[in-house]
Amino acid sequence: MAPILYMQNFSGPVRSVLLTAAALGIKLQHKIIDLSKQEHLTDSFLKLNPQHTIPTLDDNGTVIWDSHAINAYLVDKYGKDDELYPKDLAKRALVDQRLHFDSGLIFSWLRNIARGMKYKGRKTLTEDQIEGLENGYGHLDTFLKGNPWVTGNTITIADFSLIANVTSLDVLYPVDPTRFSNVKAWMTRASSLPYYDVNVEGLDSFKRMFKALMS
Repeated sequence: MAPILYMQNFSGPVRSVLLTAAALGIKLQHKIIDLSKQEHLTDSFLKLNPQHTIPTLDDNGTVIWDSHAINAYLVDKYGKDDELYPKDLAKRALVDQRLHFDSGLIFSWLRNIARGMKYKGRKTLTEDQIEGLENGYGHLDTFLKGNPWVTGNTITIADFSLIANVTSLDVLYPVDPTRFSNVKAWMTRASSLPYYDVNVEGLDSFKRMFKALMS
């Protein structure tokens, strides 16, 4: 049986898993969790994931949540090689650093801003949020200086996590192509991947949702 992914495609972390699965050629069963109906708080879902977050993966009884953990697991179990998540300790440590950069800074700001707009009626970013995003975009631009991908010449799961969340942030606070030219070029490069379409549908849903909230 194909692994089950509990998801909503407007979620950046979910889209990073979809990108990873597509790059690996894995078919996942998609189980939509309607957050507006609090389906993530049902007894059955809480038994799977007591943190009640998406994405959550159920691979024939092996249950994993947090997109970074899911993506690493998928590569280790289903990858034909370790290119997307190297086994070499030094290379893997660099990928891990970028993943922590995503979870600790990029996604942290995305979640903070999105929740303020969705649940508190905010229509604009605060000065602190702008400062945080400028800082994040700046670091990412430095990582990409002279590199096509965030850890060097080869795409990894760190790119999938970051591209899904940065394209969402770009809706809320657009990446300045002059100041962050490396980030902008990386986004364009990612959009040319043969499996990038799995990011597009969910990103379009995110755009519709938040453009309405910001208007």
